[in-house]
Amino acid sequence: MNDRNIAGPSDYLAAERTFLAWIRTGLALMGLGFVVARFGLFLQMLQAGPSGPALPSYGLSFWFGTGLILLGVSATAGSMRSYIRLVHQLKYGEVGFQRPSLLAVGLAIALAAAGLAMAIYLISVREPGPASTEQHKEKAMTSNPDSGIVTVPAKHSVDQTVEKLEAALQAKGVKLFAVIDHSGEAEQAGMHMRPTKLLIFGNPKAGTPLMVASPTAAIDLPLKILVWEDNSGQVQISYNSPAYLQTRHGFPEELVKNIAVVAGLAAAAAE
Repeated sequence: MNDRNIAGPSDYLAAERTFLAWIRTGLALMGLGFVVARFGLFLQMLQAGPSGPALPSYGLSFWFGTGLILLGVSATAGSMRSYIRLVHQLKYGEVGFQRPSLLAVGLAIALAAAGLAMAIYLISVREPGPASTEQHKEKAMTSNPDSGIVTVPAKHSVDQTVEKLEAALQAKGVKLFAVIDHSGEAEQAGMHMRPTKLLIFGNPKAGTPLMVASPTAAIDLPLKILVWEDNSGQVQISYNSPAYLQTRHGFPEELVKNIAVVAGLAAAAAE
């Protein structure tokens, strides 16, 4: 006499519904993993602002997201194995539920650990303090190509770099109209500012044709070079890109060469 339990259609359908529920769980985990993996990029975009460059995320969120995706794949593969085994047991009347589902318990533990780790990560990336915010603004200013400002690092102090620029201008016969010591003026006003000096220079024979072609070019002429020290102590040289000035004021492209000297001067002073 065969005393094994004979499975009916409802048993097979119940097993299939459980299997499909596990598949939905795996898909949800993989989708959540993708969102979490891109969360670091979202944070970078918020910090960089609308004009900042979009950078790929390789921080902790990337690894959290990848872990959730792999967890979803594991849950799907494990549920398939369990489903096949269950159908086999139903076929031969060997079904016996005498212990909790190891797959469900393991998944719950893994999700709890991942949730705790992500909570710790979110606390660690809370809003930056004033010092880090100031450094970020400085970095964004020097790396934003839309501003038209070209910045190159210099090997000497601000004063030494200014002296090199003055000597180069004199050698080229370019008139130096003024050197504005912003940091010196700030000190006289009782305020602190890192060494910052602005050189204003030009040649009427080169600049006049630009202003005749586009009178608004006079806003940016004579040419200027800013020599300044960043928060890390690195001296930087900044100037308006000639191509940017041409685009901004719309003077003929053939006149760009009249102000191209600024790039050579900055490069020479940076050495």
